[in-house]
Amino acid sequence: MDIGFVGLGIMGRPMARNLLKAGHRLTVYDPDRPSVDAVAEAGAVPAASAREAAARSRVTITMVPDGPEVEDAILGPEGALAGAAAGTVIVDMSSISPLVAQKVGQACAAKGVEFMDAPVSGGEPKAVDGTLSIMAGGSPEVFDLMRGLFEAMGSSAVLAGPVGAGNVTKLANQIIVAVNIAAMGEALVLATRAGLDPETVYQAIRGGLAGSAVLDAKAPMVIARNFKPGFRIRLHRKDLRNALSAAEAMGVPLPLTGLVEQILVSLVAGGRGDLDHSAIATFAEDMSKTEVRRPG
Repeated sequence: MDIGFVGLGIMGRPMARNLLKAGHRLTVYDPDRPSVDAVAEAGAVPAASAREAAARSRVTITMVPDGPEVEDAILGPEGALAGAAAGTVIVDMSSISPLVAQKVGQACAAKGVEFMDAPVSGGEPKAVDGTLSIMAGGSPEVFDLMRGLFEAMGSSAVLAGPVGAGNVTKLANQIIVAVNIAAMGEALVLATRAGLDPETVYQAIRGGLAGSAVLDAKAPMVIARNFKPGFRIRLHRKDLRNALSAAEAMGVPLPLTGLVEQILVSLVAGGRGDLDHSAIATFAEDMSKTEVRRPG
């Protein structure tokens, strides 16, 4: 399939490469030229704009940081919608407010272009190995068209509902992940302060009810003091801010989300916004003056 891919950052670049590996033809665009060149070396064709990428493609995928960037990449004068022909498809795989996704979907529909929001979970490691979890919002027909492309980038893809449902589902995911990491940080700090080996405590609890994919992915990083970003704290803060905004519009209180969002605000203000979100645990370390480390 001829695919346009807009946004070649920490997630978009490996996603685009996996589509190339699956045999699809890609036209790619990103304002950062070295990112474009890196994917072009793998066989993609560079474009000068999102508009040009969409004009060459049956499906255009966008993967950018937040709602304003999505609106620019799709609805801007050089955006994908300006180049997309009626009957083609635009799929935004960014994590944004569902309200923005619905706005973009309405603009696409007015031009006869199909739209789907399909944010992902799994961070850079799963983007690289093609095992992302994909949460889609849109029509069953577009989902069926995208199924093969999703399989090239992820290990699971679920149609959650109409346009906007993908991002509501992603926000639910991000709430659970953030609160889990914050709780894990407190637990490991407690264990370390008690004189225990946090690795031993982690191994002891991972097989019980407290075990989770979050724990298995993030506890080893904290214990090893490895905060190389797979998913940055500042981006997770953005997701929680979007969750709180959407919840306010719907009259839904999210007290735990609000608390953890303020923890992320503190970490960003303290210069840790570009660390992996496993570093949420460092907030509990700071409060107790106890660093999670193995003895010796």
